[in-house]
Amino acid sequence: MAGYLKVFSSLSRSAAAAFSRHPAVLAPAAQRQTSQQRNYGDKRIQVAQPVVEMDGDEMTRIIWEFIKEKVSGVPRKPAGGELVPNGRGGAWALIRFETLQVAVDARVVPMRVSPPAEFGLKKMWKSPNGTIRNILGGTVFREPIICKNIPRLVPGWTALPLSAAFGRSPRELIKKRRGPTADGSFVFALSLSPQSITGFAHSCFQYAINKKWPLYMSTKNTILKAYDGRFKDIFEDIFQKHYKPEFDKLKIWYEHRLIDDMVAQVLKSSGAFVWACKNYDGDVQSDILAQGFGSLGLMTSVLVCPDGKTIEAEAAHGTVTRHYREHQKGRPTSTNPIASIFAWTRGLEHRGKLDGNPDLIKFSQTLERVCVETVESGTMTKDLAGCIHGLSNVKLNEHYVNTTDFLDAIKTNLEKALGK
Repeated sequence: MAGYLKVFSSLSRSAAAAFSRHPAVLAPAAQRQTSQQRNYGDKRIQVAQPVVEMDGDEMTRIIWEFIKEKVSGVPRKPAGGELVPNGRGGAWALIRFETLQVAVDARVVPMRVSPPAEFGLKKMWKSPNGTIRNILGGTVFREPIICKNIPRLVPGWTALPLSAAFGRSPRELIKKRRGPTADGSFVFALSLSPQSITGFAHSCFQYAINKKWPLYMSTKNTILKAYDGRFKDIFEDIFQKHYKPEFDKLKIWYEHRLIDDMVAQVLKSSGAFVWACKNYDGDVQSDILAQGFGSLGLMTSVLVCPDGKTIEAEAAHGTVTRHYREHQKGRPTSTNPIASIFAWTRGLEHRGKLDGNPDLIKFSQTLERVCVETVESGTMTKDLAGCIHGLSNVKLNEHYVNTTDFLDAIKTNLEKALGK
């Protein structure tokens, strides 16, 4: 049942801000002269509409290629050309994204970690993730991926997983204070429009209704009275005007809490609620949730735009630089690819929903189930084995396998699942 995706344009991003355009056409098997043959059944999924692919850096780029080679069989036809955010290329990319409504995204390395020269860039660009969020708007929703045999660092999280949501990045203005001060003082300002907060609020309330979970919004309005107070006021106003009756009907609730109080609440809660955070809070707290459920590699991440139809599915973790350095030395690694696989499946499932393509939806859901079942059967990467046995105790091919072997196991299990 492996389908082919006719992709007219695929985007690759190099370093923290440069996009590299990689047009690619995923043609039917008969037209693939050099592509590896797949045997996922005798029926191919016809996908009428394209998706936009945004490649990553370092180990996520390597994992991205492994996934396409071993799981999806996607051929690659790269072409040159660097696309810079907010430039002509960046505008083209975002127009394609908005038009096609579905994008899948690997992760890029932040320029504060690696110098531009390492990626062949001339300067340090702004974050492409921040650029996309600021232009398209929308809200990022993240949920842990649950594997029954992976112990939870917070054993009280026994209910359905928590979901962290956070809005678009504020515009930052950092300037040195002018004057005779010799202590290096500076001014740090955040700018965010009420419209952005409004869109963030609507997305969170609608998501909570869809999940039938209560919603908590956390800020530090006792300190940032004006900035955080605006979040609190807008959320409360929108809730009272638009969502309270539906919440009451579902017997769920909305509540604002201070961020420090909310962190304590999360640790002692059993789960099953939506947590709305400001951008930086959400970025940190979603990683805590992922690790609490086992690993940063077990976290889904989807940017949902205000229209409710346009999404960008991504891996929530970073570029795994330490593993990439090992890969550069020719050494095999045991890097968890599950979050990157789920970026593909969430994007393809949404493509299927938009196009009314049940076969594509079934394929995506099957691949997700196979990933979890593979781990639950005992085949896993080192990070997950460490959760069970302790990192100092795990041994290769006894407790865990390398990345390629793990993907081979997923491929084998996927072929069996699709052949049923």
